[in-house]
Amino acid sequence: MDVVALGESMVTFLPSRPGRLADVPAFHRSIGGAESNVACALAAAGHTTRWVSRVGADGFGDHLVEAIGGYGVDVSHVRRDPDRPTGVYFRTAGDRADDAHEVAYYRAGSAASAMSPTSVDLDAVRAGRVLHLSGITAALSPDCLALMRELTAPRPGRPLISFDVNHRPGLWGEAYGPEVLLDLARGADIVFVGEDEAEEAWGLTGGPTVIREALPEPHTLVVKQGAKGAVAFDGTPQSPGCDNTPRPAATAPALNVDVVATTGAGDAFAAGFLSATLRDLPLKTRLRHGHLTAAATLTAPGDLAPPPARPLADRLAALDDPAWGRLRLGPGWTDADAEAVEEARTP
Repeated sequence: MDVVALGESMVTFLPSRPGRLADVPAFHRSIGGAESNVACALAAAGHTTRWVSRVGADGFGDHLVEAIGGYGVDVSHVRRDPDRPTGVYFRTAGDRADDAHEVAYYRAGSAASAMSPTSVDLDAVRAGRVLHLSGITAALSPDCLALMRELTAPRPGRPLISFDVNHRPGLWGEAYGPEVLLDLARGADIVFVGEDEAEEAWGLTGGPTVIREALPEPHTLVVKQGAKGAVAFDGTPQSPGCDNTPRPAATAPALNVDVVATTGAGDAFAAGFLSATLRDLPLKTRLRHGHLTAAATLTAPGDLAPPPARPLADRLAALDDPAWGRLRLGPGWTDADAEAVEEARTP
């Protein structure tokens, strides 16, 4: 396997029209889960992926396994729980950052919350070149946290650990969540964190350099800065005589995107970055692939969208800085060829 992703996925109900949850008359069924989103996007990009989790022995569990497997993800190590249900959630159509946005989760006591070091096949989890995890799993239950600590602990021959902080304050019943997330991130090899997320969780207000000072352990640290773009630090040691201030090894401005919905964009960014990492592309190019894969999701209504074809993504990622800055991507851009996308860029 190129990538194994472990975490909870839920059946997602998307509103048929904008408005409060109380006013929406009907919903469309979809799937959502940070880790499985990454696995699906990577599979669609041509990588071999596996999703490991637990779902209920119910119709929603059937749907998750069939839908995620339909992307080409190996779901053979998803276990069915006869006593606990599959989690579900409902959300409004607005932007998650909007005060009017509503999400109603029904995941307490779900099958995935029973994941533990003894209830999942650890050999199957560790069978990839990369193991992708997120902080959401650690918040589901004490057993899930024990599993996360087991997987991020140093051990010979472990896969490359990718960790998306995914701070969700509403999932943590106690105040120690930020401390746990920082500890888990320090045990990972690649860490994704938003600049605003680091401020909310850890009180880090000085920008990417301050975040790197708080997280020196991961070989690669990616700090997402929203509309500004993203920066990456790597483990390359500084030259003798330099000061100890960490400096980004690469930066990539965000793309101009006609946004349809923001849900799932962070997962898509991680998938794009990991895809380029598996191909051993330069760090700046990895960031650009992250932005391009995120743009595919930002211009679609659900949590998942097909990523751009590799030739298209490679050509756009190779643009010079002025051409990159002129790109503007809207719905349907992934179906066009590279020349058409470039011709559509704004002057």
